[in-house]
Amino acid sequence: MKNKRLIALDAFRGLTIALMILVNTPGSWAYVYPPLRHAKWHGCTPTDLVFPFFLFIIGVAMRFSFKQFDFTLTGDATRKIIGRTFTIFIIGLLLNAFPFIRQDWDWSHFRIMGVLQRIALAYGVAAFLALMSDNKRLLAEISGLLAVYWFILWFAGGNNPYGMETNFALTFDRTLLGVNHLWTGNGIPFDPEGLFSTIPAIATVLIGYHFGTMLQKSSYYKNTVKMMVFQGFGLVLSGWIWSFLFPLNKQLWTSSYVLFTAGLAVLVLTTFVWLTEIRGWKKLAHPLVIFGTNSIFIFAGSALWVKTILRTRFTLDGETISGYTYLFKTVFQPFAGNMNGSVLFAIFHVIMWWIILYWLYRKKIFIKI
Repeated sequence: MKNKRLIALDAFRGLTIALMILVNTPGSWAYVYPPLRHAKWHGCTPTDLVFPFFLFIIGVAMRFSFKQFDFTLTGDATRKIIGRTFTIFIIGLLLNAFPFIRQDWDWSHFRIMGVLQRIALAYGVAAFLALMSDNKRLLAEISGLLAVYWFILWFAGGNNPYGMETNFALTFDRTLLGVNHLWTGNGIPFDPEGLFSTIPAIATVLIGYHFGTMLQKSSYYKNTVKMMVFQGFGLVLSGWIWSFLFPLNKQLWTSSYVLFTAGLAVLVLTTFVWLTEIRGWKKLAHPLVIFGTNSIFIFAGSALWVKTILRTRFTLDGETISGYTYLFKTVFQPFAGNMNGSVLFAIFHVIMWWIILYWLYRKKIFIKI
């Protein structure tokens, strides 16, 4: 059994976080290349891989982390899971509330859910299930979550069960959370990180835990890589076939989307395992490893940075604009044009945050939750 830290997982996490910053901070949302946008509803773009990859990585990391509890639901394990779930959820709420004091504040329209809230809930439930189950039972639980979610959406969604305005996930969240507490970025109150669609997201974490178990138990990575490649392609194919009945959809986190994206995550992780653990190219992965440190800090920090510069005001050609737009229009747009300038703006932020993480890494500052 290999007990050392898995560099491949750190590099995969770093790649995912770098992609997250890249797609979250274009210079202008009016100028974004299609692969760097989310699918409007059904479908799956490269951008739609970022969030499921991160949840998959959480599942893999859970397997290595739970060795300290001998993979048993002890009192210490229970306290850690509950504490981490609560902390991440609260950080998500605080990000939604930032800035905390402002004139246009309206608690009656405060969004409750969000990315970190989903991470917290999916991690918490998946962690308890993983520690209470052997691998055979775990696979049955994954299958059960995905099948039950599909059945409920199909059964309760009427003539258009997977439509944006008719799906049961919207009905559930609207009833439980209230229509005023949902995200409105689609033009209607619908939360892509809602409560009901967190059910299949739990399965994404559990699939990651399954493959983490394979790696954690492995004594010979070459054989493990072969099995992972086979299973990864199997998941991609299964998700693609299922999508003809249950479309790939990130905002609904459909069961076909879970299998399809988890399969791709397995193949990417397997590639990193082959490069770092089998070929021994660990130094080449080091820049990504740095990006993989302090993941919750970088998510919260990058979100706070964007929210802050969006609220600053500058005047350009007689027009009052945000600091975010001012930076794009005065530096990146004149240099590279609309589309390429928007991409360069995002790349600038990727490099900026890497430098910050590198400084923290050199100072051995790791913010863990």
